[in-house]
Amino acid sequence: MQSVTCEEDSSGTLQAQHTAEKYLPLNGEFMMAPGAGFAAFDGAYDPGCETGSEVTFSSAENYHWYDPTLWHAATSLDDLERGKYIFSVDEECVPCQHDDVLFRPETSFRINIESSEQMIRLRSISLMGQKFTSNDALAEYMQSPSAKLQFHGEGAFQLSHTRCPDKSGCECANAANHHRICAALLQNSGNRCPVPLCKDPLMPVGHCCGICGATISLEYSAGFDIEMYRNRILHTFLNMPKNAGVQMALSKVQAPPRTFLGIVPRSPLSLIQIVLIDNRTGAQTGTHAEQLAKDIMGDIAENGESFGVVLGHFQAATGTNWEAQGAGGHVAATTAGAVVGLLLVLLLSGVVLLLYRKGALRSLSSVSFSILWSHKNLHSMGETNDEGFDNPMFDTPSNPMAFAGVSVEERVKDRASKISGLYYINPLYDETEVSA
Repeated sequence: MQSVTCEEDSSGTLQAQHTAEKYLPLNGEFMMAPGAGFAAFDGAYDPGCETGSEVTFSSAENYHWYDPTLWHAATSLDDLERGKYIFSVDEECVPCQHDDVLFRPETSFRINIESSEQMIRLRSISLMGQKFTSNDALAEYMQSPSAKLQFHGEGAFQLSHTRCPDKSGCECANAANHHRICAALLQNSGNRCPVPLCKDPLMPVGHCCGICGATISLEYSAGFDIEMYRNRILHTFLNMPKNAGVQMALSKVQAPPRTFLGIVPRSPLSLIQIVLIDNRTGAQTGTHAEQLAKDIMGDIAENGESFGVVLGHFQAATGTNWEAQGAGGHVAATTAGAVVGLLLVLLLSGVVLLLYRKGALRSLSSVSFSILWSHKNLHSMGETNDEGFDNPMFDTPSNPMAFAGVSVEERVKDRASKISGLYYINPLYDETEVSA
């Protein structure tokens, strides 16, 4: 029982100052006009709390399911109770398709579940102290007065009650709502990301803004187990005192779309993404994460095969390196050089093709080839007269003077006498027309 001071008129709307005792159910609510207020106490007296403080209620319509700042993620209920939360990229801060969602009992909330997909997929959801693992039971609850106060917007839930069936991990499946996640994250900053302290910040897959630190992308084989490898990094590296202050996010993601020469799209590729950030500031921002990433890369080189890791790609961005960032910068520079080289080759090939079609290259190519061949011949056999070479397919004499005074018919007969074995008749070729 609580004593409530409020204002009320004949219609039930609270207008004048009034003191009464009210009993409210767990799903009860106060409807107050703009500018209205109330005070409540349980009758107990606490010395030192004579002066109350003002509390302003914000609009309940502004909370969205895809706002990553509203959620806390933990690996267990005990960690959740102790406030031991895990670090994730922004897309994975919102519940993923195989996550258990818990709304604390005896708390009130109102949240917009509008989504870019037909269903918000979850493993389970707990509401008002009740855990739902069946779609039928949840659908029945969603028709109750409590659910209509708690959820609004065009959206629905779909429960699987299953864990990820792939030992290499499952994608979060929030990519379709990436724009909603980032819009909610940046709604109070004019949709602008904070300015990072490194020159070329990294953009992990599933994140909204650039970061300073390091990322590792792993290609893996069929024997890769994501939880086993996560434990490897936790026990071998992150749990060491020297790496305190570094946070890690490890998950399976879909690699950004890749194209062949920017034209033909390739099939999507799943990667294991490791994101590392640290708590250092200023010029040291990201340097601790970079060093840890290098240690992990060293471990991959020595032991990666035993964990099913095929290849690792490393990138880093720190506050001290304003050029190519560590090994990642060298990889990027190498990639850029390869791309530039490929473009030059394509450009040269296009010029050669153009000259060939115009006929300007035919005579030039024969002269160039003759010079190269004769140089090699002179080098190996001594100086001889350059008489070119014979084409065994057509048996054409290299000396053009050999054709002087010889008719076409005689040339054909001479060639036929020299050809042995199988040959093919060209139906488009008529000897009589040539000889005529």
